[in-house]
Amino acid sequence: MGGSMSVNDNLPWIPKVTRIIQKAVEADLPVLGHCLGGQLISKALGGVITRNSVKEIGWLPVTQVDNGIARDWLNGLPPEFEVFHWHGETFSIPTGATRILASRDCANQAFVFGKTLALQCHIEMTSDMVRAWARVGADDLAPACATVQDPQTMMADLETRVKRLQAIADKFYDRWIQDLS
Repeated sequence: MGGSMSVNDNLPWIPKVTRIIQKAVEADLPVLGHCLGGQLISKALGGVITRNSVKEIGWLPVTQVDNGIARDWLNGLPPEFEVFHWHGETFSIPTGATRILASRDCANQAFVFGKTLALQCHIEMTSDMVRAWARVGADDLAPACATVQDPQTMMADLETRVKRLQAIADKFYDRWIQDLS
């Protein structure tokens, strides 16, 4: 899932987690990561994590990348759809991986590497999570701008947005679990 730390921070658990991810991918096991988890996957596979040009926080659209793997993974989803974001960094696409989602201000929103799905955005959100993050992360929300929403904007139509997001998440997770068998 996510976290306030950076994959580039000198934390003792980061190399351990990236080794576990490497071993899982080498063993052809499905791996899934959201935001920090996606960044850890990218780093484990040789990618680089850098500061994004802007912070993306709140409900913002992503766009499908036009390739066969994206069509397979995103089958049934519209070409553009809204997801939740809370990041100031982004990952590069590792060699051998395929980018499947992008946004206006963050080219690498998701990639697939075999049975592994790495997401920069958050599709796992619930209404309670959005409220809690807006409360705990209030310092990240000032000043509000085109890519950082204020709490009122973030909470507008929250239940409807979360319901739509959960339908999107179901598509991703249904596709990801195909590789569990």
